[in-house]
Amino acid sequence: MGRTRTITLRRFQRAASAGDLPFWNLLRRAQAQRAPLVPHANCPKEEQFTGTMAPYAPTDGISKLAIDQSKHFTEALKEAFKSSADQQKVAAEKVSELVAGDANLNLGVVSQELRNALSGNDADSKVVAAYVVDDLMQKHAERVEAYLLPLLSLFLDLLADKKPAVRPVAQEAALTIISSANKNSTIRILPILFDGLDRSKKWQTKKGSLDLVAELSKVAPYQVSRCLPDIIPQVTDCMWDTRKEVKVAAKETMTKVCNVVGNMDIEPFIPALVSCLANPTEVPECTHKLASTTFVKTVEAPALAIMEPLLKRALAEGKTAVKRQAAVIIDNMCKLMDDPAEAQLFIPKLLPGLKKVIETQADPECREVATRAHETLFVAGGSMEVSEDELKVDYANIHKVVVESIAANPTAVKAEIDSFTVDYVTGICYFLVVARNFNKAVFEKEIGLYFKAFMKPTDVKPLANEIRDRCFKENKSIFIEDVDCDEGIPDLCNCEFSLAYGGMILLNNARLRLKRGHRYGLCGPNGCGKSTLMRAISNGQLEGFPSRDELKTVFVEHNLQASEAELSVVDFILVDEDLKNTPRDEVKDTLGSVGFTPEMQAQGVGTLSGGWKMKLELARAMLQKADILLLDEPTNHLDVKNVAWLENYLTSLPNVTSIMVSHDSGFLDTVCTNIIHYETRKLKIYKGNLSEFVEQKPEAKAYYELESDNVKFTFPEPGFLADIKNKGKPIIRLTNCSYQYPGTAKPSINNISVTCALSSRIAVLGPNGAGKSTMIKMLTGEVEPTSGQVWKHPSMRFAYVAQHAFHHIESHLDETANQYIQWRFQSGEDKELLAKETRKLSKEEKEHYKKPVNWEGEKRVLEEIVSRRKFKKSFEYELKWDKCPVDENAWVPREKCEKWGWDKLLQIADDREAARANLQARPPTAIAVQKHLDCFGLGAEFGTHSRMRGLSGGQKVKVVLGAAMWLNPHILVLDEPTNYLDRDSLGALASAIKEFNGGVVMITHHNEFSSALTQETWNVDAGFLAIDGQQVEDKTKIEQKDEEEVIDAFGNVHKTKIKRKLTRKEKKAKEKARKEAEAAGEYWSDSDEE
Repeated sequence: MGRTRTITLRRFQRAASAGDLPFWNLLRRAQAQRAPLVPHANCPKEEQFTGTMAPYAPTDGISKLAIDQSKHFTEALKEAFKSSADQQKVAAEKVSELVAGDANLNLGVVSQELRNALSGNDADSKVVAAYVVDDLMQKHAERVEAYLLPLLSLFLDLLADKKPAVRPVAQEAALTIISSANKNSTIRILPILFDGLDRSKKWQTKKGSLDLVAELSKVAPYQVSRCLPDIIPQVTDCMWDTRKEVKVAAKETMTKVCNVVGNMDIEPFIPALVSCLANPTEVPECTHKLASTTFVKTVEAPALAIMEPLLKRALAEGKTAVKRQAAVIIDNMCKLMDDPAEAQLFIPKLLPGLKKVIETQADPECREVATRAHETLFVAGGSMEVSEDELKVDYANIHKVVVESIAANPTAVKAEIDSFTVDYVTGICYFLVVARNFNKAVFEKEIGLYFKAFMKPTDVKPLANEIRDRCFKENKSIFIEDVDCDEGIPDLCNCEFSLAYGGMILLNNARLRLKRGHRYGLCGPNGCGKSTLMRAISNGQLEGFPSRDELKTVFVEHNLQASEAELSVVDFILVDEDLKNTPRDEVKDTLGSVGFTPEMQAQGVGTLSGGWKMKLELARAMLQKADILLLDEPTNHLDVKNVAWLENYLTSLPNVTSIMVSHDSGFLDTVCTNIIHYETRKLKIYKGNLSEFVEQKPEAKAYYELESDNVKFTFPEPGFLADIKNKGKPIIRLTNCSYQYPGTAKPSINNISVTCALSSRIAVLGPNGAGKSTMIKMLTGEVEPTSGQVWKHPSMRFAYVAQHAFHHIESHLDETANQYIQWRFQSGEDKELLAKETRKLSKEEKEHYKKPVNWEGEKRVLEEIVSRRKFKKSFEYELKWDKCPVDENAWVPREKCEKWGWDKLLQIADDREAARANLQARPPTAIAVQKHLDCFGLGAEFGTHSRMRGLSGGQKVKVVLGAAMWLNPHILVLDEPTNYLDRDSLGALASAIKEFNGGVVMITHHNEFSSALTQETWNVDAGFLAIDGQQVEDKTKIEQKDEEEVIDAFGNVHKTKIKRKLTRKEKKAKEKARKEAEAAGEYWSDSDEE
């Protein structure tokens, strides 16, 4: 046997470091002498060489310490500091194992020793210390992170160390701390990184800190998103740094941290937002893009933190449009904020800019939008304005809670939890409170990770719960309890969703819970989204709502397409995709059950009245056997008898759930079992019908009363009518008029005679299909009577709102209401009036007007009627003769023109002259039109800045009504005015009608509405008319009112002084004052006389 040779690791180290006996040479020499390498007697088994390629430790001292752990950690660390460059990492790993293997080791001492090494001057010590920290954080983070996290600031400084070898190691250690630490400690990490961004720091430290912020956004996105209000300003400052490397890193970091916001509405605009932070010139364009965005998702502090720098700059922009758009964005986003504490964080930042716009902006419409945004932000913040410091969670208070909770727990006191752990746990608790996360399981898990080193797991739980309870008590949030009043009835749906339409947020995180067999009345003001909600349910667009396969929903609405008008009633139902395979006999039986006779089933859908069209829609819904019926204004166009039938039908369906929108309070009282009410973009369900709902919510009494404190309509003064001295004198008369639709067997209207005056308040009543709308069309000139005569005052103007009011605007839905009115009246004439049958010239009429007439002994052919002027008690017209110069134009009395048969041409000329007079008084400029729309409850946001396609049904009716009243009409004709208008708007309409100085004729089934406003009733049945309550001629003298306000080009309102006739006494006093001024040598002007 050969001689055994003992070789220690120390000898290997000395030989290797001396350079004369490298390890590999020694190994080969030992093998050549057949003297196997044997470990030192004190070397533990895992450190022994087991062959020719045995592992080795860098120093013998560390090997001894691995055996004798009574030696202090400091000795091992000093030994590691002496390692050569290529062995430093292994030495550090040995030190890390020593720390991990000693449960009783004071980690506070470890932290201090490493701090001393990192802050010292020796580069090798810094490298080894960095390796130790890196290894400990990778392998034993839970045990050591509370002690090593404070060292992060030293690593940031080392990124700019003079020794190149130190920088990459420091960077690696810093990254490991970031990626291995508890995610909820982010709120403790960020202040350290922000210190690294200080102007006094070197650029390498700044860049490294920015890179670490970006890395943090990747490993802890949620935690970073909650801290964005603090991160954004810090990174923004770096985007203006003088060093290019820092600016580039800042832009990259900003993009990464913004991407954690978790708001899909904003994410597409993040590149533009980041870019405009670095380039302020891009602010207007970025603001414009965001202003046209529909925000749907709940807005939390992270989203508003991203937007805040842009909004502050936009509010300070010179352009009015940019300021207005910024205010719109603030208004829209703050409507979606649920937590007042989060909104309040931005009150000190955004409210001053809004106030400045309100106080200094010249454009009144911009001031109005800013005022609205100011109010929305203020309300979102809990209607209280406090300083930013008062709003933040107090770290010292959380620290106090943790310390006091430990002091109150005997086991924790005995465990002697050190200050490192207390501080670290405080940071985690602080973040959980900031994030409003008071889940007990979360607190137990997060705190238990660090307290278990001092206490048993069973003892940690009570302490964690105590800390959680105290944190919650000190920072209590408000929670709304959702009570289920009908637990025994199965749910059809129970979902939470958000809803937006046409640029408006309608519902935000609203919960909808529906029970089988219940009938829900959906209530809320116009434009809140009632019909949109039902359409979204019908189309399967609500998040979390059961699919059509699980739950059959049918939407019943007024939606007959023009292409379907020629179909028979039966075929109209069979073309429905869901009913195309239904037997024809079943369809006929169902139609018969709702009142359709065989003759009616065969006629075209387009010939049905509004009431029968609604019954047809209901019949189609019955055939689809729905689980949920969605009814949008089902009583519109229905007479009293059919409303009663609908009430009986709905209440006879025990397993069908109904959701209905209706402004008929009696109908909702009879049918509803529950009311779903829109409240601050949420849905709240009340048990009981409408009257019971009003008892619980008294402010909802507007659903019963035709009065409104919230909405006000103001109708313009009717224009002047020559020779009409009192309100009771007729200004239109129908005499023995009849009308028969082409292709029908009998007339719809038979031999009626009626008159209207400025004092008229007339209700037109009758069953569905009786001919009411046809009679009104004759009255307004939309159709010409088949027989009989129609006379109207030459200057009289109508305002007509049709039964299907939307037909007025169907071809203009991609325009705003303002643009529509400007287009319609741009020439002074009403383009819609020109399209009526009574204004169109037939071929026969055109040939008649070309016939020569005898004028002053010559045969003349009319070219056109140029103008009109007053002549005695009538008018005379300027006629331009064909092929004659202008100086031969003739002024001809009206009676002569009528004798020649030019009635229709005279009417066209009269309408043109009336329009010209109105155009001079009020040109259709954008500002004038918006002021007019304001009188009908349609603000600038909907009237000027929103396309009509995005407006609700009630808002569209306001557009139609406002357009009809633009020419200051003398008679207002309303066909079913209560359709689509909510109670507030109905009350406003009723009040406006009472105050209107013109005549009103209305068709309505709304008895409450008509009985409160009318004095005369036209009862139409089967085409015949009976008049009740005909009034004696009103002799009230007409007084023309002058305009009291003038609007300048910017929309500012100026009061005008209205001159009045002076009394004899006032004239004498004025003359005396004038003479005294002249005697004193003073100048006397006309203004002094006023």
